[in-house]
Amino acid sequence: MSFTVGAALKKVAVAVLSDKKIFKKVCIIVLTVSLVFIMPIFAIVSFFKSKIELSDENIAAIIANLDVEEVAKLTKVNDTMEAIEEAMNDADLREKYTEAQVLYILALYEHQDEDNFVERLVSCYQNSSSDEGVIKLVNREFGCDIKPEEYIKVVSGMRQTTISNSIFEDPTTKNNHDVVAWAENAYRSHWGYVWGTYGRVLTKTYCDALVNRDPKHVGKYEDFIRSNWVGRRCSDCVGLIKGYLWYNPNKQEIQYRYGNASDGGANSMYASAKIKGPISTIPEIPGLGVWHKGHVGIYIGNGYVIQAKGTKYGVVKTGLKGFTHWFKIPGVTYLDE
Repeated sequence: MSFTVGAALKKVAVAVLSDKKIFKKVCIIVLTVSLVFIMPIFAIVSFFKSKIELSDENIAAIIANLDVEEVAKLTKVNDTMEAIEEAMNDADLREKYTEAQVLYILALYEHQDEDNFVERLVSCYQNSSSDEGVIKLVNREFGCDIKPEEYIKVVSGMRQTTISNSIFEDPTTKNNHDVVAWAENAYRSHWGYVWGTYGRVLTKTYCDALVNRDPKHVGKYEDFIRSNWVGRRCSDCVGLIKGYLWYNPNKQEIQYRYGNASDGGANSMYASAKIKGPISTIPEIPGLGVWHKGHVGIYIGNGYVIQAKGTKYGVVKTGLKGFTHWFKIPGVTYLDE
């Protein structure tokens, strides 16, 4: 079986247009990654989030025109999607459940009635730490011929442009465990670095505005930024932390100064911290901020830091070398204590 966009869209068309619950869960995820081959994924996400609205009356009218077989298919898709999410959560793989759902819709739909389908799919994620490994196991388990590079293209697009509450322990609070999850997600998703950004997707229009606003820090690297970072989420060093503080879990979006969290640079964030010290005294508490003059990063434990290092680097994982002080990030609750 090949990994084809057209077939996938045909299979899920009835489902995503007929149920409000499925629409919200599937439409943005599945149709977005399906159309990644046609349009930039961030444009599709924006389109479906802001332009398509289905009222209860419209949904009822659509469902009224479905035959019994179509309703059964709709119900089956919904049940399988929910079963995959639950099983991935139980397997401590909640950060990847949407990827498993997309793989099901795009390539494994015809296998959904096989015995233990969900358990077998989840086991492929449990038994491999790489995307290539997952597809190798899936092909062997279900007799498919999915090309790893096509799957990687889709999930890479998802990781670069979407943020899910599933990566957090408690998205309703701002805590040190989740600021680490935020940083690790940015690192895995290969976020870029652009001065003055804080985690939003860098569109061409947004890039134009940044270049015009700040020719010294952004305009100087305009060609590199346009070639490497447009279409990805981007932040500067302190923006990586501010993006987490400004993340609205209800809308799954970063909103400027959400929750009345303050704005400011690396030095002002460090200066406003009430608890801090020299780097030689750093406690083993993941989620601390680390600082040297003009720059901050996020300590993730065991001597490692995730930081938005610079325009030519993006978000990277490094050691503590170069940082002079640690601090508790204002606005973050430290659960370890």
